[in-house]
Amino acid sequence: MNGRPVPAPTPSPEKALLAPLRAGALLGILVVLWTFVMGFTGWYRNPSLLFLFWLVIPLQIGVLLVMLRTTAPTTGYLRQVQNGVGASFVASAIIFVGSLLFTMVVFPSYFAELEALGRLRMAQQGFTAEQIEAVVKAQAPMQKPLGSAFAGVLGTWITGLFTSLIAAAWYRRK
Repeated sequence: MNGRPVPAPTPSPEKALLAPLRAGALLGILVVLWTFVMGFTGWYRNPSLLFLFWLVIPLQIGVLLVMLRTTAPTTGYLRQVQNGVGASFVASAIIFVGSLLFTMVVFPSYFAELEALGRLRMAQQGFTAEQIEAVVKAQAPMQKPLGSAFAGVLGTWITGLFTSLIAAAWYRRK
């Protein structure tokens, strides 16, 4: 009314903390749901559809971008990076538990099925029996529930860090 700009409201510390918690919980739940969609539809058994598991990466990037865009006007660069990494940490805890539930309880034959598919595919590609055994042996540590769950956690952390570093810089420029 008097010609002066109205300052943007500053969020309370509680609201600033809630954004990464909500985004992380949402992300973790969505990733676990997608994993179970892959399981219940049997898509993980189809080599041509197995790539669909990787859709969790653009999903994570999208959730983080939305959260970081909404918090950008009231937070600095480092706080934005902290928010993105924090959301990824929250999500990774949910993803870890969901992964263990998926591979140990709901689909306990998951790794055996993937190994059989891998062996078949390698045989079709002309691998020798020795080569197939070498590949299977090299993959063995990741073909266990804990190894797979930790890989999901690590992937979530790395994706969250890089997405946050880039998005926070991008949103600071605007």
